[in-house]
Amino acid sequence: MPDASATFVPEHPVDLRLTLGMVAQGRFDPMLRIDRSGAWRASRTPDGPATLRLRVDGDGRVRAEGWGPGAGWAVAQAPELVGGGDVVEGFEALAGRHPLVAELHHRHRRLRLPCTRRVFEAMVVTICAQKVTGIEAKRSYRGIVRLWGEAAPSAEGVSGAPRLHLLPDPAVLARQPSWAFHPLGLERKRAEALSRMAAAAGRLEAAAELADRVAARRLLRAVPGIGVWTSAEVALVAFGDADAVSVGDYHLPNVASWHLAGEPRGTDERMLELLEPFRPHRGRVLRLLQLAGGAPRYGPRMPIRELNDL
Repeated sequence: MPDASATFVPEHPVDLRLTLGMVAQGRFDPMLRIDRSGAWRASRTPDGPATLRLRVDGDGRVRAEGWGPGAGWAVAQAPELVGGGDVVEGFEALAGRHPLVAELHHRHRRLRLPCTRRVFEAMVVTICAQKVTGIEAKRSYRGIVRLWGEAAPSAEGVSGAPRLHLLPDPAVLARQPSWAFHPLGLERKRAEALSRMAAAAGRLEAAAELADRVAARRLLRAVPGIGVWTSAEVALVAFGDADAVSVGDYHLPNVASWHLAGEPRGTDERMLELLEPFRPHRGRVLRLLQLAGGAPRYGPRMPIRELNDL
């Protein structure tokens, strides 16, 4: 039996794979599994570790079940996790300003932006992704969870329940020397950033309590080492911030310029110009454009680096 459970009816139909896909770090994410039967997520909540199971019934109701000390918190937060707090009213008219955006919005009507309320989790993922390929980022993240994390609470009695792991406690990461991250593909700069963010975990989580998402992003940037790109990447997932734009990203300017203007290469300035008509849903538009595919590639791809090259 779960330690906590609830059933709720979302205001809009839920697609767990589409929505939680923004949180998942690849098919082998040690903290999240999504399959035909639903989704499983492990997390360190304010009340302690928890394993959460989500299932969508045929009538659209969502069943949330939790195990572990943080089960109650995880179940209570489940509606936000599946995008229950994502306000899409008014976006229909904005999407109509560009035919592709309107088409993508219609095709992916069940897309909602998740709100995890777990800022440090999103911060670890984001730091791992700084200036590297997606393959490298996911590999480093999985290594951190498996090396220093621990097994998530077991869903006893549930057949086929996956064995998930928890992100390491911030205190554990804060005391690791930078060289301990090297076997995981993280050079000194990102390793030290992780240690700093782990030490500031309490301040980071406080941002999740702010109702004003702009103010929450501002609070994040007040922490030394957090810039515009990092705060936007975290805000999109941890706060469900529909207007967060990751300025400084390697791919997004090209994606926006290609799909919105037919230009295969773009800059941050051009991206912001093209997205301006969609405010306050610029982050949502970028997510939709990513679902449409990337911009044409010219020349070599971003290389997968070795630490010896850094």
